[in-house]
Order: sequence, then structure tokens, then C-alpha cells
Amino acid sequence: MKMIFTAVFFAATIAAVQFAAAQTVYPSKPVHVILPFPPGGSVDTVARLVMPRVSESLGQQFVIENRSGASGNIGTEYVARAAPDGYTLMVNTIPFVANSHMYAKLPFDPLTDFVPISLLASSPSVLVVHPSLPARSVRELLELARSRPGVLNFATAGPGTNPHIAGELFNYLGKVKTVAIHYKGGGPALLSTVAGDTEMIVSGVSEATPFAASGRLRALGITSLARSPAFPDIPTIAESGLPDYEFVTWHGLLAPRGTSGAIVALLNDSVKKTMAMPEQAKLFRQIGQDIIASTPEEFAAHLKKESAKWGRVIREQGMRAE
Repeated sequence: MKMIFTAVFFAATIAAVQFAAAQTVYPSKPVHVILPFPPGGSVDTVARLVMPRVSESLGQQFVIENRSGASGNIGTEYVARAAPDGYTLMVNTIPFVANSHMYAKLPFDPLTDFVPISLLASSPSVLVVHPSLPARSVRELLELARSRPGVLNFATAGPGTNPHIAGELFNYLGKVKTVAIHYKGGGPALLSTVAGDTEMIVSGVSEATPFAASGRLRALGITSLARSPAFPDIPTIAESGLPDYEFVTWHGLLAPRGTSGAIVALLNDSVKKTMAMPEQAKLFRQIGQDIIASTPEEFAAHLKKESAKWGRVIREQGMRAE
């Protein structure tokens, strides 16, 4: 027993020393945070709220770079191939794990080629339609879709992205057939519905609700099982016509495989302190985001669970991308 205690003690001591060393050595130059999607989407929104505060906490510049394309795969591959020295990080969301089921082959494995740092936040999305569409509830939209199979369309940010998966989940549970129209990013996809080029989209609440408030879109349902405290007047999709519908977007910070545990621990500690700031909590509440600030282990378990969940939907819907 004494030997076990001694081993545990020294392991904890070594970890503490490594953490302290990381604090004094890292970061000694700007850190690049890759966002594998264009500006204007939820990943962009969350990253630009969190990373400047992490930058202040660690006393070094964290430079945000949008490297979009191939439903997030281009930016994600870039990070997978980067040196595991803590100077190239990434904020990603559901396509990070969903794409391994969408594409026949990827140049990276989301569960083995990256080190989870922290699950930052999560939020529901909102189903919005163009005001010209004669549907004022989820139930009416389902009836309309059933009467016009293959006619109604929904905008996505690209194959395998959050709006695509959320839209196909609506098709799957509602037993309807609406057609995905792919755009290069969440911003362009949302604007296509605002313009009436597409008829509906499941979009981030912070991005879509201003258009709904101005009457340029009509909000039909929140994608979480419970109403959002930030938008209590919008019913959930589950309560308004499609029981069991749930789609919750999450955003997480990751590093390339091989990044030292000391750097991961330092970044995780900084994220937790950043997210605990009262002003951060207020900002996240205003945009309908729930702060999580998980441990690396909790984030790793979440990734495995999400991969299995969305892999099942992708297979059953026959979703593929090239």
C-alpha cells in the first residue's frame, strides 16, 4: 500500500511540475486557432467570444483563422498535420465526428488524431422558414412537406454540416422528404433562406433569431427538448409536432495528437477560468449558448458518443459526400 501511495504521490508531483513548466514556457509566441468553417456561423461566434479571453489569460496572442472547405475537412486536416506543440489549435463542432461517416475516406481520424482540450459550450438551433412559406408551425410544415414530397428544400452549410444533419433528422423522424441545398458555410446558407432562394434552414439561434425578430424569417421551433431560456416564446420542435426531435450543437477546442499533457492542462485551466467570468456567462446567455468548459476526458467521451449517434442517422438516411 505504501508503494502504491508513493507512486501516486510522485505521479501527481510530476504532473504539477509539468503544468508549472508549461505556464512559464508556453505560449512564447502567437497561437493559431483554426476554424474549419467560414465566418458567420456558430463556430465562429463561439471562438471569437472565448479565444480573446484565453489570450488575455495566457498573455499571448491567439490568432483566429477561418480555413473552410469540404464541410470542415480542409481546416481539420491542416490541424491534424500541424506540429503538436500547442501553437496550432482548432475549434470544431458536429461535422468533426459526422464526416467520418459521410465520406468514404478521410485523411484523419477524429477520435485518434486529435487531443480534446475542452468542450466549450452547446446550444440548440432553430428551425426557420421564409415568410412566403404557408406554414406557421412545425405541424403545418410537416403536413405541407408530406403533400409535396421532394419539392420543399432546406439550406445547409455543406454536406455533413450541422444544418444538413439537423435537416435530415427532421426528414427521418417526420417521415418526409425535403431536399438539401448545399452552400459554402452557415452564413451563406442562412442568407439564402432570408432571400427566399431556399425555403427553410435549421440554423444557430444567435445567427437566425435577429432575422426572425425583424420578420424576414419565421421561427417555427427550437431543436432542444426544452425551450431555450434566451428565446422562451419559441416552442420546441418536439412539443410542436415532432416528438423526440433533438439536435444540440456543441463547440470544442482540440489540438493535434501528441500535444503534451501539460499544455492541454494549461489550456483547459485557462478555458475554465475564462468561461467562469460573469461577463462571459452573460454574453453566452444572450446568444442562447450553454457554457460547459469540460475536462479533456469528458470531451473525449462526448466525441465517441456523438460519433455513434450521428453515424446511425447518416447511415439510415443514406447521406454521402464526395
